[in-house]
Amino acid sequence: MPIWLTVIAACLAFFVVVFAAVAVWNLATSSSTIVIVMRHVEKGMGEDPAALLAGMFGGNTSANRIDAIYVSGTALSRATVAPLAAALNLTPIAASTDDPRTLAKRALGEHAGGRVLIVGDALTVPGIVAQLSGSRDIPAIRESEHGAMYIVTVPRVGHANWVRLNY
Repeated sequence: MPIWLTVIAACLAFFVVVFAAVAVWNLATSSSTIVIVMRHVEKGMGEDPAALLAGMFGGNTSANRIDAIYVSGTALSRATVAPLAAALNLTPIAASTDDPRTLAKRALGEHAGGRVLIVGDALTVPGIVAQLSGSRDIPAIRESEHGAMYIVTVPRVGHANWVRLNY
């Protein structure tokens, strides 16, 4: 084999290795998608939970700003996010929470690397979290639990993690 052909092959191999290393580094260091999944608030709760939600995620800094809001078709879901949506100048996206797989794929696909809020009800929230996280041990939300919120971190590479909070 001629030496020039060996040099060209070595250069090509070098560029392939460098390209692969850059691609792996880019995937490993890219930001995760953060999805907050919560139950809608109920009427007559003491402190105004919708205003509290706007205070938590309605900031103008990129550290706590929500990029998209998905709501079920219920009036309670829309009322829950109304102050937050107004503070962020976002239009909530109406989506069926009865099909958690489709909703999870849509939220992750359309807002990769962003922060998304999904508001459902006590019956649909655990299924949505399960689809986002791949975990099957998501506890049910009791009818008396009105402040249940899950934060799901979905990295591009690796396994998703979730934590349940009460606000």
